[in-house]
Parts: sequence; C-alpha cells; structure tokens
Amino acid sequence: MRRRSFIQGTAAVAATATAWVPKAVHSEEALVQDPKPVIVGVMGYSRGRDLAEEMMKIPGVILKYICETDRQRGESGVRRVAEVGGSAQLVGDFRKVLDDPTVDALVCAAPNHWHGPAAILGCKAGKHVYVEKPASHNPQEGEWMVQAANKYQRCVQVGNQRRSSAGYRRAMEKLHAGAIGKVYLGRTFFSRIRGPIGTEADGMPPDYRKNVVHYNWHWFWHWGNGELGNNGPHGLDLCRWGLQVDYPIRTVSSAGRYRYDDDQETPDTHSVSWEFEGGKQIDYQGLSHTKHPNGPFVSFYGYEGYMEIDSDGGYQIFDNDNKLVETSPKTDWGQKDHVGNFIEAVRANDPSRLRQPILSGHQSTLLCHLGNIAHRTGRVIHTDATSGRLLDDDVPQGLWRREYDPAWEKLVSEI
Repeated sequence: MRRRSFIQGTAAVAATATAWVPKAVHSEEALVQDPKPVIVGVMGYSRGRDLAEEMMKIPGVILKYICETDRQRGESGVRRVAEVGGSAQLVGDFRKVLDDPTVDALVCAAPNHWHGPAAILGCKAGKHVYVEKPASHNPQEGEWMVQAANKYQRCVQVGNQRRSSAGYRRAMEKLHAGAIGKVYLGRTFFSRIRGPIGTEADGMPPDYRKNVVHYNWHWFWHWGNGELGNNGPHGLDLCRWGLQVDYPIRTVSSAGRYRYDDDQETPDTHSVSWEFEGGKQIDYQGLSHTKHPNGPFVSFYGYEGYMEIDSDGGYQIFDNDNKLVETSPKTDWGQKDHVGNFIEAVRANDPSRLRQPILSGHQSTLLCHLGNIAHRTGRVIHTDATSGRLLDDDVPQGLWRREYDPAWEKLVSEI
C-alpha cells in the first residue's frame, strides 16, 4: 500500500470512528484508553441483533453493515443503530461486507448452512470472524474453517459464550483441580416446548415456505441440525471442557419424532452418548415437548463426588454420600465477556487470545454432527481419537459433507 493511500485511509477510518461510536460509550476518555476502532459487519439480524447490541457498547467498535435478506428486519436494525448514534448500511449480500477494505470483522449469525462458507470466505478476505454456534453445518465445513483460520491467521471465535462466563470458568478451575476427583462423565440436558409447523409446499422464489422461515429451518437437514445442533452445543462444549477431551471414539444415538406429524425432519426426542479414550463419556438428552428441567444444565461425575452447574454458572459440589460440600452464586452466561474477548483479540490481531477459537468450537460441534449421523444411519459410529474422522467406510458421504459447486471445491482445495 502506498504511504499516501495508507494515511488517507487511516484518517477516514478515524473520522468515521468518532461519528459511529454509540452515544452511551462515546467519550474522549474511552477513546484515549482504547483508541483503535474495530469496524464490523453483522450477517443475520435475528440472533445478530443481540451480538450487535453488545459490540456497540464497546468503545471504538463501529457497526458499519447489517446484512439481512429480510428487509423489514434489516431496516429495524438500521434504525436501532441510529438510536445509539451510529449509521449502519443495510445490504443483502454479505460479500459486499467482505469487499470493503475498512471492515475488520464479520459476525455470522445466519442460519447454520451459512456458517462455514461465510467464515471461510471471511478469512480469505482478511476479516476476523465471530461465528455463532454450531460452528458448522457439517463436519467437512468445520475442518475447512479450521484450515482457513490457520492459513490466513484470522481470529475466528465460536459463540459458545459460557467459555467467557466467570461462573463457569471458576467451576472448571475447581473441576480440573480435583474437586470431585478424576472426572469420568459429563451430562447435559435441554428441554423446550416446540409446537407443530404443519405442512406446506415449496413456493417459487422469492417466496418462501412460511413454516421454515424465520426459525423452523432448524428442523430441516438442508439448513439446520435439529435441537442437538441448535442448543446442544452449549452443554456439550461445557462437558468436553470439563472432561478435557477432544474427539470421541464411539457415538451411540437413540432418537425419533413422536409428537407431531408435520414437515419437521429432525428428532423431537434425542439421547446420545459419546465415549472417549481414557475411560470418559458425555451424555446428552434433548426433549422438544416439555418444560420439565430433569436436573441441572450440566453435571459432572468423578471418583470422589459430583458437580452440578446451572445455566448461569452457579455450581454445587457434592461428595459421594450426597452431602453438599461447596456452592457458588450465579453469575451470567458470559455473552458480554465473550464478545469483548473477540474484540480484544481482533485489536491485538492475536488468535491465541480467543477463549473459544474455531478448533475448539469445531470439536464441540462435531459431537452434534456425529450424534445426528448415528441417528440417521441407525448404527454405532466409530471415529479416530486424534482427528474425529469416521473409521466406518460405509457411512454415506452425504452425511459428512454437502455436494458443492466445482468452483467452491477449487476454492477450499487451495486453503
């Protein structure tokens, strides 16, 4: 870059930074303490709105783009940014965000099938990426995301927010210090009432199926990964963190659709177990038609007792006689600190500062994929303990990856 262009670009960014910093945090003191602006584009403004709200509270963070195909929702986001002193542009194609050389980071909160492509193209375009959970739509794209982050040396943070929760971090420190002895089992449970979606035929573009958009795409394999891939990643990531394991060697699933006869494809009742080397296991149960809590959000079992942790990071430790040994207050689920951790890493251009980098996020998401593969094949799935890759040669390749355009195959082959 020519010196003159660099100086002009820096001046332009500095000028817009002052104009776009939200009024709530716009102060000379804040900008002097952390003067480096971070310019962001948010893709998908349903979940993306919550992330944008957190980022706009950080001094010097500039929300320049909202990428949203639902124009009504996108315009609502633009108005909200204006309310706090910003000036975001609404676009329908996230590649316009990537083409802007002033943009530092892309936030991908679009449906699951966009997570991998957006993150890979973002890295290739030189952007840092915050990608919501699950990290990927399928195992192959998760591996490509890891490769892209490494090749282009980008910060790619996955939205498992509890990695940044003070309560959960304290609980994990206790667990790893031996509070319940050697830990051999982690369990997570999720329940929610999901209603019927009915049946509906495909329409002609640009129309869309009303029982798919805006949320029910989760229950179709083409776009989503079921409840296991929707809310499962939160608890499974914590179990993997607590057990200090990477890839399983064996996955067993029992699941089905029992409540409604409609267009949904993914299970409404799902139990999965993953076995790891060293005598460790993770169990998951997801129920889509009850509010019954059935215990804590996550629990761990060790040789000398067990630990229960609620959804806000408060924990209780019991000995083997079921006597309460220690308890801690609730904190929060860590979203504010997780977003802040990402911005800190971007400012430092240092992926090692991330609390949930893409490799760890991929390892947790892979558990969801393997659980769904076990369900869809109706068999036990065996995987390599060092890579997580399938050891069963006869598993359909379409469950590991999608069919891609030759141009995309060429792009990812160069990563």
